[in-house]
Amino acid sequence: MLEARGDSPAARAALSDLCAAYYAPVFAFVRRNVPDEDAARDLTQEFFARLLAGQGFATVDPQRGRFRSFLLGAVKHFLAGMHRHAHRLKRGGGQPLEPIDPGTDTSPRLQLADLNAPSPDREFDRKWAMTLLARALATLAQEHEAAGKADHFEALKPWLTGDSESISQAEAAARLGLNEGAVKVAIHRLRRRFRQVIKEEISQTVSDCAQVDLELHCLLEALL
Repeated sequence: MLEARGDSPAARAALSDLCAAYYAPVFAFVRRNVPDEDAARDLTQEFFARLLAGQGFATVDPQRGRFRSFLLGAVKHFLAGMHRHAHRLKRGGGQPLEPIDPGTDTSPRLQLADLNAPSPDREFDRKWAMTLLARALATLAQEHEAAGKADHFEALKPWLTGDSESISQAEAAARLGLNEGAVKVAIHRLRRRFRQVIKEEISQTVSDCAQVDLELHCLLEALL
């Protein structure tokens, strides 16, 4: 996150990477606020375009805050500004007034919110958590590929993703040419490394290492 501060080529590249990595949480938040999917996608792209065009984190205090909180606050501010702008246009804004489409049978004028759907903030956190886990899995995959053990990772990944019901440890052992005891040890080590990578990923988005465990707790809550 600190690398994304400023207006140097390196800062712009770091900011671009962060934006690409965390597009999904922002889109999920916008989508919960904007019923039309295409409009939500356009707004999400506009949000990141403005973030990339500006100085990004140049004004962010490196001693405070978390990237997750900053990003959520920024998109809320952006949507509020867009809403005010649209409201001014509806009231005239110096432009000729356009008639409001009263809607048809296939395009009703009012869309009611789904009361059972998660709140925008909750959906943002859930997508943030899923994005972070996906990045950690990608890191592990790269590590195993570099070590020539891509097959081991693919065989044991179900014990990280919650898909272990689809394969038994005995089947994984047979697939890898190991005994079950070795597979149990490998799974334990992989899970420990997975947790470590997740914490490393989180540490890149907070200003204080003391916040890592708090963010990890938030991650687990978001996945419930």
